[in-house]
Amino acid sequence: MKTREPRQPRRARAGEQVFEGLGVAPGVAIGVAHRSETGVVAVPEYEVAADRIEAEKQRFVEAVARSQKQLAKLKTKSRALSADAAEELGYLLDAHAQMLAGSRLVRGVLNRIESQRQNAEAAIRGVIAEITEGFAQIDDAYLSARQADVRDVGERVIRQLTKTPYQAFSQLPEGTIVVSEELSPADTALLDPKRIAGIVTALGGAESHTAIMARSLGLPAVLGAPEALRAIKGGETVVVDGGEGRVVVAPRAATLGRYKKRQAAWAKELAKLAGMKGLASVTRDGHPIALHANLELPRDLPGAVEAGALGIGLLRTEFQFMNRDDLPDEDEQYETLKTIVEGMAGRPVTIRTLDVGGEKLARALGPEIGEPANPALGLRGVRLGLAQPRLLEAQLAAILRAAVHGPVRILLPMVATVGEVRRVRAMAEQVAKRLKRRGLSIGDALPPIGVMIEVPGAALSADALALAAEFFAIGTNDLTMYTLAIDRADDQVATLYNPLHPAVLRLLQFSIEAALRAHIPVSVCGEIAGDPRYIPLLLGLGVRELSMAPPKLPRVKRRVRHLNLLSATQRARAIMEQWDEQRISELLDSFDSEQA
Repeated sequence: MKTREPRQPRRARAGEQVFEGLGVAPGVAIGVAHRSETGVVAVPEYEVAADRIEAEKQRFVEAVARSQKQLAKLKTKSRALSADAAEELGYLLDAHAQMLAGSRLVRGVLNRIESQRQNAEAAIRGVIAEITEGFAQIDDAYLSARQADVRDVGERVIRQLTKTPYQAFSQLPEGTIVVSEELSPADTALLDPKRIAGIVTALGGAESHTAIMARSLGLPAVLGAPEALRAIKGGETVVVDGGEGRVVVAPRAATLGRYKKRQAAWAKELAKLAGMKGLASVTRDGHPIALHANLELPRDLPGAVEAGALGIGLLRTEFQFMNRDDLPDEDEQYETLKTIVEGMAGRPVTIRTLDVGGEKLARALGPEIGEPANPALGLRGVRLGLAQPRLLEAQLAAILRAAVHGPVRILLPMVATVGEVRRVRAMAEQVAKRLKRRGLSIGDALPPIGVMIEVPGAALSADALALAAEFFAIGTNDLTMYTLAIDRADDQVATLYNPLHPAVLRLLQFSIEAALRAHIPVSVCGEIAGDPRYIPLLLGLGVRELSMAPPKLPRVKRRVRHLNLLSATQRARAIMEQWDEQRISELLDSFDSEQA
């Protein structure tokens, strides 16, 4: 994800300044600014004498050991946080500890010290650069943001080597707004929500750990606001609007009054949404709508359950393959999937097979996988699995074994032809036979095999795919991107990305109707499924299952419960008769007032 270009500060009245950034954690915070000068530690760089190589390696190993102890202490301390924040931070710290246990990072540093005679600090920086370069190229906002994990782990060891301590926040007064260039997970772990009211940083994105932890802690946060960072002085009163992505410095009395009202309204909104969990997701005229959760990592499971998800509509499995030189074997994948399936306690889990391009797995797969000219159009998704059968077979075997612990479905990404579905089904049947010969337990029948509708070719041949697949999951993010030839992460064309473009809507309609005619389930798992604005249109087109990030479930459920399905169907038909994007938007946005 690219951070947008900072806007010039908007001056409201004398003394008051307003800055725009990226709102990543909703809510309004009003407090006194504390500038945290964290930053990257400066490191020496020199050649290690030949007779000092072993000593330098030992110095690094000891720093790693101290870092591991530090992570263990942080995990113990994190248990005092709220359940969601403690869970989130616990998974993160466990992942960081694993990176310090014989990982590519550790092995790479030891190799650089020995082969290049680099000092440990410089070797760490070199290996971090190598690893994060690969992550930065991944066309997935969440996964590319994981490069921050590698940097944070490396910087932790560098701090041990250079004896540079982390800054403590425990002595700050209540209501403090922390202002920093960037907050690492270690910094965030030290934030006490009883003292810290909000966060402003110059760097960071919506999928960064700072953003994730801010949401878990319930701290309003605006990231990617370098102009605000330069303007804010320690001790100044600051307003952080995490919903609108706005920072107000030295607000006037009238501005403070408005934001205090917003604070009260937000508190009331949270109370209402909290009451949604125990309510059924059913329209005003009695039609049930299944709301499922998208899952990025196992750590997201408690949030999905807490939000009342009826199942996992999309489990992304890419996390199992990241930050490693080898491929996870069948047993490792099975254990991870088993934990998730058991955690859903009988609710269905839809597991998407690997959707990462071959160029990102080249080291593990071998030299025969080259780097494509255009990764978005190259060997990725089901194409990669069929080109590298051992990769897909291991994943299918793990899924079939996990199916013993609860209902699962297999979802194939980037499908374009019926032949791809048939080949995967034949492969799954052969894998099932091998598992039975090994005496391993699997279900009596194969789990349902479904298709991601995310390329125009799949949408246009949805009637044929519906005869080969057992369910559809429509990925509107990629479907919109491929249909309009627009990369929404590219600032120059992102404003042209529009799911309400008539071409996108027609592909969506054709896919839904093909599934309904074939009597197979169809869900939407793109971003519009979690946006209340689009719910009348999706339900009106015939969708009865939506999958979204867990935090979005309460608002979508509230939208469903206030909606009349017959009226939504009539409005969807009217929208599909339009060709003008503006008119489509007007018809969609006027639905609520006309329905009331």
